[in-house]
Amino acid sequence: MSTGKAEKILIIDDEISFVKGLKLQLENQGFNVDSAGNGLDGLDKIKAGVYSLVVLDLMLPGMDGIEVCRKIREFSVVPVIMLTAKEDEIDKILGLEVGADDYLNKPFNFRELLARIKALLRRVSWDDTDKVSKRKAEVYLTPIGELTVQWDTRKVFLGSEEVILSTKEFEILTLLSHYPEKVFSRDELLDKVWGYDYFGSPRTVDVHIRRLRAKLEPEPEEPQIICTKWGTGYYFNGQRG
Repeated sequence: MSTGKAEKILIIDDEISFVKGLKLQLENQGFNVDSAGNGLDGLDKIKAGVYSLVVLDLMLPGMDGIEVCRKIREFSVVPVIMLTAKEDEIDKILGLEVGADDYLNKPFNFRELLARIKALLRRVSWDDTDKVSKRKAEVYLTPIGELTVQWDTRKVFLGSEEVILSTKEFEILTLLSHYPEKVFSRDELLDKVWGYDYFGSPRTVDVHIRRLRAKLEPEPEEPQIICTKWGTGYYFNGQRG
């Protein structure tokens, strides 16, 4: 952003030495860093403070990272990067299902985490996007009803009802809706939404599409807005109003 103010990051992790080292590395990169040793404290801090991004560990005492992320999404769309020491793919999928924007396996290279943090922050830095300056809102006519996407406030409405989307869900919807009927492959969505330096699985896209459909579609198993062209990819079924 153009203000020059340091982005504020919250680390939720119970490994004291790990948090101390990561906090120092992020501060050396110019970030303002806060931390919490468990999920409850982390949730309280998110509710009380304004954070640009949350780094959330999966394995936490008491309330695990999956539940913490689920509760964050009840009141906030702050970008969440989930850290996991597990190799099981199901944990990553669960994290994405409940609203995490990205995940990273421990141990990791700090430069990779830094790249992912910067990629997420770039995508929520509204002041730097031509999209916002050109148009504050777009209205689409879909088979289910009128869909409004507000660029400046990053809010989405289906009819008169607001639909709460995470950062990645919003980015996917706005990309697809900007090109109605154009089919985007998983690789194209990874490149345009996550960035060229994203190293995750294409299954990440499928998880986010499922979440998006669950929020937009009356019958997610028979989608009418975010549709699939089998063997090719996904497209937005609608037209600008």
